Amino acid sequence: MFRSYLRLVVFALGLLVGVQVPGFVDDYAKRVAAHRAESEESLSGFRETAARFFNGDLNALVAHYRASPDAVVRSDADSVAHLVGRAELLEAEWLAMQGRWYAQLWHLLSGADRTLLQETWDNYSYQVLLAPEAIAWGLGAGLLLAWLVELLALGIGWTFGVGRTHKTIAYEKRHWR
Repeated sequence: MFRSYLRLVVFALGLLVGVQVPGFVDDYAKRVAAHRAESEESLSGFRETAARFFNGDLNALVAHYRASPDAVVRSDADSVAHLVGRAELLEAEWLAMQGRWYAQLWHLLSGADRTLLQETWDNYSYQVLLAPEAIAWGLGAGLLLAWLVELLALGIGWTFGVGRTHKTIAYEKRHWR
């Protein structure tokens, strides 16, 4: 009876952990979208200048700033270049988060921006979503965790001989008669 309750607890734990995955992915996507919108707002004036004088090429605007004889304009070139680089990074992250759920998860595991990922983790609040993908993740994680713990327990038991009868003793008793 205790093993049955233990299985249920392990399954419930896996279920609760599994439903967090879609919530975290969604939070990361929302964080990227918010940073992207803010970045676009910061660059809007520079985009207008680049559109007017450089056919919309922000890198040409930065190169022009760097080549300027004015020291103040040259020092601002690094600031504008940083804003442009940040906007490009956020655009790439935003595009990666527009794919299918498995592509989003793979991106988070392998290629996500570490700063944004840490920021999302630091501000993440645990939640139980009742969206179909969250339910599927929860059930899958619950079953997988329960199965792995069961296999581990059976492996440990088999290794130490728990639950096995010793055939040699039974064989010896049969010959004593």
